[in-house]
Amino acid sequence: MSDTQAKKGEEVRVRIWDLPVRLFHWVMVALFAFSWWTAENDHLDWHFLSGYAILGLLLFRVYWGVVGSTTARFASFVKGPRALLSYARQLLARPGKISLGHNPMGGWSVLAMLLLLLTQVGLGLFAIDVDGVEGGPLSNLVSFETARRMSSLHGLLFNILLIVVGLHVAAILFYLFYKRENLIVAMLNGRKRVAGDVAQEMRFVSLWWALPGLAVACLLVLWVVYGHF
Repeated sequence: MSDTQAKKGEEVRVRIWDLPVRLFHWVMVALFAFSWWTAENDHLDWHFLSGYAILGLLLFRVYWGVVGSTTARFASFVKGPRALLSYARQLLARPGKISLGHNPMGGWSVLAMLLLLLTQVGLGLFAIDVDGVEGGPLSNLVSFETARRMSSLHGLLFNILLIVVGLHVAAILFYLFYKRENLIVAMLNGRKRVAGDVAQEMRFVSLWWALPGLAVACLLVLWVVYGHF
């Protein structure tokens, strides 16, 4: 990036999201909606498959959060209380402080959503239906009563996730209409217009690094589901 481009106040278009992060986001959106639809319409066989795919995605995201590109790494967007409070104080300012990746509040919301999704999938692995016929691959490791309790918690946590997703959508709309920051387009094309003094050099990891993470995630899911390879 040239010095001219980096002048204060001048807007430049920079790349902020790599392909794995963007694919993870939109595939997760589709699978979350599909999981809801299959549960509502009693297609439990497809519901289980969707859950396994979500588990694989989450495991990959944990991997990519450690070895991925700058904005994909947890270390880049999970900030301490001081940064969180500082950002919260100027939340209503327009245009406000612009973050290249997740801002401090958004970073914690992403982390919370990932943890909730992991917990949701984990509960589903142990859940079983009322008749004891359809159950997760690990339901045989616990008693029927425990598996039923897991199933109830699985349903309860999904309702909590719906609230969290609703808040996430509300935040996106807030940034779009109030702060004039289009987070949707940025997650589609991976690029964002920011002031030159905000832009900075970022490290983007080769897509080849995604392959080991995908392979390990798939193997772990197969081990959980079938107990062997």
